[in-house]
Amino acid sequence: MSDSDGLFPAAELEHVDVDVVVDDGVEAGAGVNKRFRAFEPAAVMLVPPSLDEWLPQNHLSRFIADIVETQLDLKKFYASYAKSKGQPPYDPRLMVRVLLYGYCVGVRSSRELERVCVDVVAFRWLAAQQAPDFRSIARFRKRHLSSLGNVFLQALELCRAAGMVSLGQVALDGTKVRANASRRKAMSYARLTEKQKVLADEVSALLADADAIDDAEDARFGKDKRGDELPPELARRETRLVKLAEARAALEADAAVRARKDAEKKARDKGDDDDTAAQKGDDAAKNAVVRPKAQRNFTDPDSRIMKTADGSFHYAYNAQAIVDADHQVIVATTLTNVGVDVEQVVPMIEKLQATTGVLPGQILADAGYCSAANLDYVKTVEAAGDGRTEFFIATGRVKHGERVPEVPRGRIPANATLRERMARKLKTKKGRAVYARRKAIVEPVFGQIHTRQGKFVLLRGLEQAAYEWDLIAACHNLMKLHTLQTKALLAAPAALIARPAT
Repeated sequence: MSDSDGLFPAAELEHVDVDVVVDDGVEAGAGVNKRFRAFEPAAVMLVPPSLDEWLPQNHLSRFIADIVETQLDLKKFYASYAKSKGQPPYDPRLMVRVLLYGYCVGVRSSRELERVCVDVVAFRWLAAQQAPDFRSIARFRKRHLSSLGNVFLQALELCRAAGMVSLGQVALDGTKVRANASRRKAMSYARLTEKQKVLADEVSALLADADAIDDAEDARFGKDKRGDELPPELARRETRLVKLAEARAALEADAAVRARKDAEKKARDKGDDDDTAAQKGDDAAKNAVVRPKAQRNFTDPDSRIMKTADGSFHYAYNAQAIVDADHQVIVATTLTNVGVDVEQVVPMIEKLQATTGVLPGQILADAGYCSAANLDYVKTVEAAGDGRTEFFIATGRVKHGERVPEVPRGRIPANATLRERMARKLKTKKGRAVYARRKAIVEPVFGQIHTRQGKFVLLRGLEQAAYEWDLIAACHNLMKLHTLQTKALLAAPAALIARPAT
């Protein structure tokens, strides 16, 4: 019923509950004189609505707003606005609120964030109904990317203050994070070299044509007249030729670095001194040969082709995370473009120690982290910690000739290798029980990020993608903190009811 019927004044529409009677003869099977709630799309609101009343008290957006207002240090954000010229920018608190909540719920695109700031109540409430445009959001994210990545450390401190991190048991693992790179805009070294030659010939031919045209037009119009601009085709091909040359040089540089590293490692393994190892590394770098199938992506050159969990290959980054067992809080993380995990043990443990100031009691990792160098590092760390820190790293399949009993008993043989000692430790009753916890600690974290936030990065380039991954990890920790606080609030009334009267 509308106010045009004249039965109710417009000012009373909000206060009148109208029952609508529907005749059961209209549709077969309908109830007799069925009554529905009043539906008045054109009803006028006498009092302006308050978005604050539309959000539950324990909503995630309220938690994010409170964290930004009272807990996070935003001095770095404000410090960058030293100049007073130009239009007033959006308040950093507004933008950080919108970005943090967006990364928590999986809305990361700047255009999508602009849309939800208009359409979604939670975002509109966080933005105080200002609805920043996507260009402002993108510029703010790019300008303050390092500060946004630093939110991870602040979120970790909040989790530690809430008692969510004990560092009694942690697990290290890696996961492939999709890069914002097109598989169609990539080229192998062999095809790149071939295409470079073809383009060079085309550019030479076009330059010859341009010279001929210039000479003819000079004779016709005079040397001071226009008509000597490069043809669009030539400009386009020259640009492509520059990009191809840059990609080829990058592939050759990567091959040289890899050859130098391998040669130096082999030299040191043979017992050569540092000068000899460096000389062999230089020789290997000079003679390095690029694999014909080595690829370079033009969209995001820092990304690499990696095998993902479903067995397919995509341009991706390798995200590493150390997760605490108590509440699945990420205590250390990084993003690399190296597909294998074996090189990440030392930098991740050192990063954890630098962040938290202590080493965990037990560190669990799968077979992808097992190597002779890592086991040497484990031995050093365990010896320095006087037994307070233990590593449990899977060694994979037992190799031919290794002495690892299925049920270890007695003393460990004095001539046992580090790999055999680690494999023996994991075969013990304690080792089996401890290592069995690895999957339950770290793998659900990657699953939660994949489901709620999306296991991909939007920003291109290793440095920017790493900052964005830090922001994703920070939002994961903030959601864990919100869950803990919500459970505490829900449990509080029950505790009060159960408390005996005094």
